[in-house]
Amino acid sequence: MKVEIISPSETLFEGEATSVTVPSMMGPFTLLEHHAAIVSVLEAGKVSLTDDKGEHREFAIKGGFVENHSNQLTVCVEL
Repeated sequence: MKVEIISPSETLFEGEATSVTVPSMMGPFTLLEHHAAIVSVLEAGKVSLTDDKGEHREFAIKGGFVENHSNQLTVCVEL
């Protein structure tokens, strides 16, 4: 799936990923390819992803939101 993780000051990641885990207000959840459309508020924690090469990355965030639609995931975060 196409993933973009952005903050007001920079793009943290843009590319293909096989999974993304985000810290939501109801607890962490993982989005995989073909996940249902969703918009959710994020709380402080870590966004982690596995890219299409199998490499794992993590980003510490203070909050934000995530939107997934048609296999395109956008994570807007505050660092």
